[in-house]
Amino acid sequence: MEIKLPIKIIVKTNSKKTQIIGYNKERKAYKVEVKALPEKNKANIEIEKYFSKLLKQKVKIISGKTSKTKILK
Repeated sequence: MEIKLPIKIIVKTNSKKTQIIGYNKERKAYKVEVKALPEKNKANIEIEKYFSKLLKQKVKIISGKTSKTKILK
């Protein structure tokens, strides 16, 4: 799977592990499960670390810090 930035993701928190589980064609967004809880920015930090490691470059959330739908760049 090839992912190019910027990307849109739909987040489900409090999962067993952090992973991409699919792609929503209607919303043009990857569905992502995140192990961390959505408190004290923990889930956002985990998302940035996960995608930075996956894409081998620094990734930041540029939109949707308090939403389930986020845009990464």
